[in-house]
Amino acid sequence: MKSVVNIIILVLLGNTVGYAQTLDDYFKIAAEHNPGLQAKYKDFEAALQRVPQVSSLPDPTFSFGYFISPVETRVGPQQARFSLTQMFPWFGALKAQGDAAALMAEAKYQSFVDARNRLYYQMAAAYYPLYELQEWKRIEQENIDILKSFKTIANAKFENSNGTMVDVLRVDIMLKDAQTSLDILNNKEKPLLTGFNKLLNRDEDNQVLIMDSLGIETLPDHFRKDSLLTNHPALNALDLQIKASAAREQVAHKQGLPRLGIGLDYMMVGERTDADVPDNGRNALMPMLSVSIPIFRSKYRASVKEAQLMQEGYTLQKQEYANNLTSGYEMVWFQIQQQSDLIALYVQQTLESEQALNLLFSAYANSGQEFEEVLRMQQQLLKYEKMKATAQVQYHIALAQLNYLTAKTY
Repeated sequence: MKSVVNIIILVLLGNTVGYAQTLDDYFKIAAEHNPGLQAKYKDFEAALQRVPQVSSLPDPTFSFGYFISPVETRVGPQQARFSLTQMFPWFGALKAQGDAAALMAEAKYQSFVDARNRLYYQMAAAYYPLYELQEWKRIEQENIDILKSFKTIANAKFENSNGTMVDVLRVDIMLKDAQTSLDILNNKEKPLLTGFNKLLNRDEDNQVLIMDSLGIETLPDHFRKDSLLTNHPALNALDLQIKASAAREQVAHKQGLPRLGIGLDYMMVGERTDADVPDNGRNALMPMLSVSIPIFRSKYRASVKEAQLMQEGYTLQKQEYANNLTSGYEMVWFQIQQQSDLIALYVQQTLESEQALNLLFSAYANSGQEFEEVLRMQQQLLKYEKMKATAQVQYHIALAQLNYLTAKTY
């Protein structure tokens, strides 16, 4: 585990960061602070606001007219007119529009869930290379320490005429190579930390706690493959978009039907001064009924066709996505098995290399011979240790991708 200083830094950063010592802890932080994911959730919230917009009646219309030159009637001159009208779409049109908008909002939420799962995979792909870097630095530092001890021994043997100066120079060359490799690894840390911290939307210099070791799970054959096409949020989103397009088709049909309107006219009438007639100056109240006549059919047919084509398009997208999920799963499953086999191989190769190195070093200590073989075996051991760390990282990245493909629930 990183030093105590890192833990103190995290404490000082407050509750938002907390004691994030596992990748799952960082998932929670990213879910709350990643701007891209927050934008996806805002898309969902905005889509919800569409529902009341399309499922409500249009506003009534109020109008007022004043007769500059009053129109004379039997009961007196018309002075002003007030009108109030309310239009009603065809039966079920508002419900169909509300259903379509609600389904699109649900699709936006599923897209948000998919974006969250993808973010978790991206975080794993950025986190595990930090572990690999930590391991490579540890291994390289151990290699430097061992080479320094070899140099001390080689110097002692040379001074005692039991070794050659060539052995000392060989160690010097390898020490310079090892130190350069360690310097390069140290320089690599900043871009890796920056990439991971920016997924959390925090300062690039924030420390990241890395676990000490990576375990390897024993997974059953075709692990979670049965959930590949049944619960993936991207497929769910496409399903909802297909249903929303079907609802839009119903909306398009209903928009091609007449709209009804009811209204009320109120007319102010002045009194006649030239005659005394019944109802003199009585105001008039007139109910009205109106009907739209949708005779220009081309726009309605085009709207229906648009909705049908959208359904077909979403259906094809769903099939394409399902195909990509299936092929992606098989490739990732192969990578998991491959890395598992490589890890087992490198563990065995490391053990055997350590045994061979001990035997070679014992022979060198006794005879002063085979020092070149000691150095070669030390570098072989270094290579296997690094390859094991890399295989472990690649295994966990592949497992994180499998979790995304199968929509693992966190």
